Order: sequence, then C-alpha cells, then structure tokens
Amino acid sequence: MREFTQQELVRREKAENIKNLGIDPYGHKFERTGYAKEIKDKYQDIPHDDFENINDEYTVAGRIMFIRKMGKASFFTIQDKTGKIQIYISINDIGEDSYNLFKTADLGDIVGVTGKVMKTKTGEVTLKCLKYTHLVKALKPLPEKFHGLTDIEERYRRRYVDLIMNEKPKEVAILRPKIIRCIQNFMDKRGFTEVETPILSTLLTGAAARPFVTHHNSQDLDMYLRIALELPLKRLLVGGLEAVYEIGRVFRNEGMDPKHNPEFTLMEAYLAYSDLEGMMDLTEDMYQTIAKDVIGKMTYNWYGNEINLEGPWKRISMTDAIKEKTGIDFKKEMTVEEALELAQNYGIEVAEHEKTVGHIINLFFEKYVEETLIQPTFLYGHPIEISPLTKKNPEDPRFVDRFELFIGGKEFANAYTELNDPVDQLERFEAQLAEKELGNDEANDIDMDFIEALEYGMPPAGGIGYGIDRLCMLFLEEESIRDVILFPTMKERKEVTQGKK
Repeated sequence: MREFTQQELVRREKAENIKNLGIDPYGHKFERTGYAKEIKDKYQDIPHDDFENINDEYTVAGRIMFIRKMGKASFFTIQDKTGKIQIYISINDIGEDSYNLFKTADLGDIVGVTGKVMKTKTGEVTLKCLKYTHLVKALKPLPEKFHGLTDIEERYRRRYVDLIMNEKPKEVAILRPKIIRCIQNFMDKRGFTEVETPILSTLLTGAAARPFVTHHNSQDLDMYLRIALELPLKRLLVGGLEAVYEIGRVFRNEGMDPKHNPEFTLMEAYLAYSDLEGMMDLTEDMYQTIAKDVIGKMTYNWYGNEINLEGPWKRISMTDAIKEKTGIDFKKEMTVEEALELAQNYGIEVAEHEKTVGHIINLFFEKYVEETLIQPTFLYGHPIEISPLTKKNPEDPRFVDRFELFIGGKEFANAYTELNDPVDQLERFEAQLAEKELGNDEANDIDMDFIEALEYGMPPAGGIGYGIDRLCMLFLEEESIRDVILFPTMKERKEVTQGKK
C-alpha cells in the first residue's frame, strides 16, 4: 500500500475540495492566444509609462513555478514550453470566488490566465489577471532542487521532472529534432531517398557488436534487434535506388557510459558511383550546414576543447597517424610475430582473435592516437581484418578504403568505399565466421541473401554511418549521451518499501 507524505495528503484533499466546487481537478480543453516568450519579447523594450495606452490581452496556460501570496493581491509565475511569465492577480479584478480558488493553488499546478499586458516598476513584463482558470491539480510537490550531481540519476529516470525544473534539457529536447530535420533536408536536397528497413533480423550483420535477442512466437524463432542498417540499404542500391539513407534506432547489447547507450540513433547513407572522397565531402558539408543553419556558430566547447568546424578538415591515414605518435611504420610489410613483439614492447594486450597484423595496428591506434584527434579529422586506411564490408585499397590490399571521423578524440562517423565483389565479400564473411569460432562474439554471420544480391551487381558506391546522439552531443555541447536522449537506458532501481526490499 502506498504511503503519502503530509504534502501529498494536503494536495489530495485540495483536489477533492475543487471537485466539490463543481470544477474538474484535472481540466479540459483550453484555448490559448499567446506564449510566455513571445509576449515578453514583444513588450520588453516598451517603457513602463507607455503601458497606460496599451490594452492588449492574452490567454496563456502553464505550470505554476513561483507564488508570492499577499492578502488580496498576489504575484505568481507560470511556465509554458517557451519559458516563464509573471502574473499579477487581485481580488478586485477577478472576484472573491476566483481569488479564493487561486489561494488553494500550489507550486506545480497547471492553470490558465486571461490577462492584460503590463510592466512592473522593476521593468518585468507581466499579465494582469482578468480571468483565472484552474486546469490541473498536481498531487506531488515539485522538488526544491533537481539539478545537482546528487540528483543526476533521478534526472534521467524522471525526465518529466527534469524538463519542468531545468531549462537546458528542454532546449536540448527542442533542438535535437531541429538538427535531425536539418539533416533530412540536407540529404533530400542532394537527391537521397529516406527509407525504412527491418528492425528484426535472423542474422547478426552490419557491424561488430553483441546483439539483443528476442523471440518470434508464431515461428518459434529467435531473432536479433538490428545492430546496424547497412545490408538492407545496400540491397536497395542493387535494386536501383541509387542514393538512400535511413535514420533509425539500433540496439547493441553493451555497457553504458557517458558515450554509449544500448539503444541509440544511427544514420546510414549510401550513394552509388561515389567513393571515400565523396563521403568526406558530404560529411564536412553536412556538419557545417547544421552549425550554420540550426545552431548559428562554427566553434563549440566540448570536453574542455574548443572545436572549430570550419574547413578544410584534416585527412590522414591510420598508419601515418600511428607513426606520428610512436615512430612505428606499419606501412612496411611485417609478420604477425613482429607485430606481436611490438605490441608487447608498447604494453598492448592482444586477444586470441586479434593476433593479426591488422588488429594490432588498430590496437596501436586506439591506445596512442584516438584521443589526440581533437579537431575534425578524417582518419582513413584501416586494416582489412577490422573492415569486413569494405573495398580493398587497390594499391595495398592489406588496407581498405574506409575512414572514420574523429572530433574531440571520439568517433563520429564511419565510412567506406563499399565492397561490391560478391566473391571477396563471401571470403570476408567466412573470415568473420572463423573469428566467431575463436571467441569473438561480435563477429558477423554469413548473409547468403546479401551475397546473392551482390551477384546481381551493386554499383560502385560510397557509404557512411553517423551516430546521431554523439553528433547532437557536440552541437548541444553536452558531455553525456544521456543528456541528449530523453529516456536513456538506466540500471534497475531497487525500490525499498516498508518491510520489503
């Protein structure tokens, strides 16, 4: 049985009293004619004395965030989706019954107000209440503080309270869809078609990640929640949709930290007859378009670094970047034994399934280079062992035509000159299967239907994947992915009830 605090009991009693007055404590449709921000912006610069000749009225609605009751006249503040506005309310303007109803109001209640615009002597744009409407009784009190580190977990768990109490998450919630809309417009103008592909699959393909597993009852079949969008989109290239993209949720059964959430938003795009260079140009242009059209600036403060998105962005190979930091030249031919010896000398642990020169190159990059790439950098030339879906570099088949975009020492995008040779692709899948047998539970399955699709002929193409959440983190200058996802995945909260855990 639930136990209520004294405040909650008082609020419930007030709700009953409101009901006894013939008023629904939880309200009905209410027509508004204005919002807090637009009213304040319109009248902010008008001098106090000029309001004697202004008789403009507005009807607003919102949540009570502040009350100062003073007998027969009071001030309170309501908050709508645009911000807060002050209300002056007097028994002489609305009558005794309405004023008594107002006096029962608590912080958190939702009310409607019709009022005349005025300005106080302190210069604050205010509505003088002419009609007061109770809309919703809040049965729980608002927290006194809900923004410090001690409340961080509760902020994410109870996002609705976070949005009430703090301005920044509301700004993020409004700006994030604007960023996504900008991306869609950007892609549409360049001739891409936005599509939708399946979330459920019987194969683990498209990325190196552990999946979530679910079960299809009618077929008695285990299925995966998708970890990537890649292979269905490339099938569409085979079918003649030459420029496609999808923005959608993907699911990876991995840990949670400030940079990772088990379900996240990914965008993948594929362009027939393009290549790696085309994807670099597309990416730089897209980021700069978002910066100019949505946020309005080119420089961002992120993880203590000043990030400048002005171009041109740096382009460097993985082997050259490692050589800059360690002096080791992995462009030279070397045996696995030589690479393992270098790894041991440089304090790098190598798992059984990573005992190839390509995997060791990648381990060197992750340890000595990745976190140093602060300004936007296209890092290309990945080893073939870590890129099973990518076209070989024609000049050096040990490497593939792939790049990753790094900003602030973190990966933002992953792009390829797409592999369209079905024989080569099958060999790569088979190599992945061998890794799986060695214990790599992130290795891909063999997708024979995709091989068959490639046998019909897929045009040469460039492809890229963007982590939309991380992109939003940069543009909104947030350092935790949980601050750009309205409802992040959280560890289970162990509630303690009376006499029982």
